[in-house]
Amino acid sequence: MADCSRTLDDVKTVLRAFKDTDPRQTKKLYDSIAETYDQDFDKLNYRAPQLAVDFLDANFPGAREEVQVLDVACGSGLVGKLMAELGFRHFVGVDCSQGMLDQAAKTGLYQDLRLALLGSDPLPAQTGVFDVVMLVGGLGAGFAPVSVVRELCHAAKPGGLVCMTRGDHRGSPSEHYGKDLQRELQLMEDEGLWRPAGHKRTLRYMQDPYLSGEGVRDLLPEERFLSGTVYLFQKSIE
Repeated sequence: MADCSRTLDDVKTVLRAFKDTDPRQTKKLYDSIAETYDQDFDKLNYRAPQLAVDFLDANFPGAREEVQVLDVACGSGLVGKLMAELGFRHFVGVDCSQGMLDQAAKTGLYQDLRLALLGSDPLPAQTGVFDVVMLVGGLGAGFAPVSVVRELCHAAKPGGLVCMTRGDHRGSPSEHYGKDLQRELQLMEDEGLWRPAGHKRTLRYMQDPYLSGEGVRDLLPEERFLSGTVYLFQKSIE
């Protein structure tokens, strides 16, 4: 049974215990918190799913009912729930954690859910099939490697949209990852694989789960948050 009694400090303690850049440790973390994930990340003011879906909604032309969506790092299905409210109906989800996939299955929104550790396993999706490909919160050290963005692009159909988010976590691993990601995104644009369709910066992506100690109480509210970016790309028409 899910433990809904965890405080914000409790959640931060759990996440700090798993601070690692090994995706296999990340998988263990999400298996361990799958049943309380939604409540835990709500305490952290995790806004990435809403930010991504709102930005996609503002830039998506046409009807949504027949759109095929690939939700990579789908977690408990937060993105699927928000997109379903906007009329999207067809979802395939991918995640490294079976526990999280079990939670996503409970939403009843996903026609297929597939287990894969991004970077170690190939992305389990057909090439050139999806109108929209989402990757919310999975771009970072210890999560999806930078190389995965090419797989997202391959999964999109020509003219399809790829929407991704990334939080600016503090520390050298995140800084190096960010630089590598920007190089890869630009290289893919230079290669003609896709074009930028927009991006949006936010100063309130989520509370920093690694801030702790008495000093946190002295920080201004905005200083407790991580900034982040929503990226939107359109695959080239072949």
